[in-house]
Amino acid sequence: MIPDNVKKVFNENLWYIATCGDEPNVVPVGFKRVCDDGKLAIGAVLLETTLENIKANGKVAVACANPATGEAYQIKGTAELMCEGEAYEHYSQLTHDTFKGAMQLKCVVIITPQRLINASPNEHNKKVIEI
Repeated sequence: MIPDNVKKVFNENLWYIATCGDEPNVVPVGFKRVCDDGKLAIGAVLLETTLENIKANGKVAVACANPATGEAYQIKGTAELMCEGEAYEHYSQLTHDTFKGAMQLKCVVIITPQRLINASPNEHNKKVIEI
């Protein structure tokens, strides 16, 4: 399970999701949350290359940092795309409320963490955290 202090950083700050296809791709995401089961959920509204890369190989990395404290983490894992269920309904409503119908939710990216790495600029940098 992801430690509470790491969840706090992820829940309170912008994420960057990285994928790789023909070339590396990284984008910021704002419709996101750490789920109760420890998986990560991202509402995909504008993502295109990211979704293509996930369909091709399912590999992702997500980075997040608190700019005020420097506390930072990276999660590496696998992703799947969902077009139904509770997370989909949540992000569909959020997309509608935010964009007033001008944009639609494409899907929800569900990430299963495999490795959690400390990315803070301190003596713990690059240390793997048990999840």
